[in-house]
Formats: sequence, C-alpha cells, structure tokens
Amino acid sequence: MQLDIDIRKTLRSGQRVFQLHARFTAQCQRVVVIGPSGAGKSQLLKAIAGLMQPDGGHVRLDGQILFDAQQGVNLPPQARNVAYLFQDYALFPHLSVRQNIAFGLARGWRNPRRNHASKAVDYWIDAFQLGDVADQAPHELSGGQRQRTALARALVAQPRALLLDEPFAALDPGLRVTLRAELDALQRRLQVPMVLITHDPQDVAVFGEQVLQMRAGAIESHPGARTESLAMA
Repeated sequence: MQLDIDIRKTLRSGQRVFQLHARFTAQCQRVVVIGPSGAGKSQLLKAIAGLMQPDGGHVRLDGQILFDAQQGVNLPPQARNVAYLFQDYALFPHLSVRQNIAFGLARGWRNPRRNHASKAVDYWIDAFQLGDVADQAPHELSGGQRQRTALARALVAQPRALLLDEPFAALDPGLRVTLRAELDALQRRLQVPMVLITHDPQDVAVFGEQVLQMRAGAIESHPGARTESLAMA
C-alpha cells in the first residue's frame, strides 16, 4: 500500500477550535496511528474514507487521487473502495448477520433479503465461523461475533484497504487478545492493507509495521516509524 496524506481541517464545537494538520507517507501493509483520545485519529481515518472533507491538502492511495483540494477532486466514499470498521461496528440492528454482511455488496438503499443468497457472503460466514448465528440479530451476538460480522461486511466487497477505528476498545481484555490474534492471522492470509488507529500499545506491538504518533491533530515522530512531522496550523 502506498498512502500519501497531507490534510488540513478546522473543526469547531461551540467555542472550541481543533486544528487537524497531518502529513505522512506509508509504503507498507500495516500502519498503526497511536495517540490519546481527542488527538484527531478518527478524523484522519474519516478523511481517508471520504466521510470527512478536509479544508485543504490531498489524500492519495496507490497513486490514485482520492482527495485534492487544489485540483477539486473529492471521490465519494463508495468510489474509494476502502472499508471502514467503526469502533462500535455500526451493525444494522434490524438486519440479521447474513443481511448485514450482504449489505457490503448492496448498491442503493434497499436492504438485502433475509434469504439473500451469495457465494461471497457464504464464504465470509464460513471464514468467521458465523454459520450458527447467521440468522440472528446483532443484539443476540457476543462482542466477538459482532466484530466478526462487521469485519465480514467490510471484507466482502474486496476493498483495497481496511480502515480500523479502535477495533478492540469495546471488548473485555481476554476477548481483545483472542481477536487481535484472529485479525493478525486474517490480515497475513489475505494481505489486505490496513490502517489501524488506537491508544493501546498492545495493538502497536501486534500490528505496528509502521507506527505514527498523533497528538493535537498532528503526526509526530515515533521510534521505529518512518514519518513526516508537520506542526499544527
């Protein structure tokens, strides 16, 4: 994965003003952005996914321009072919596991049918061992099953990059260890490039091929990481 980020965004909430001004390049399969809550990590991830439009700068993935303020380019999220895994997984509560996964293949606003048939969906149900709960709703699942469902929905469309927003934060410590190992093995097998944001050093230890430290909206240097640092605007 070749990722080239140089973005600027001013965010306001009441009288509070936050300046996001992050720049870095990555040329590896696993990028981890670590920093405290409020550092701007989620906003950075949303800018890559197209869920937040920066005020200036650019986002380039594998040579393709996803966003460039100067050139007037801002591809919509569905055209970027990147998968975003939200911290709370954002599963649709009224859809079954099978329907949630199939939604990753959906075009338009119609929900997949309960009896939706798809070899791709069946593959990921089997890969994540969700066959016994395929017809259940998200509220009937364990934390691990919800995360596996969200991952399956993200991967079913064969994205060229996987964006993970604090994927283990909502899990208890024991399950966290198990699902880290599962994601580690899955990524190595599929070779899907990933950008993972976290505040947990254990995530860095497992996934940190390139590590970026983020504080107050800016990327700072981190031991062992190849980064570019830029002061806040």
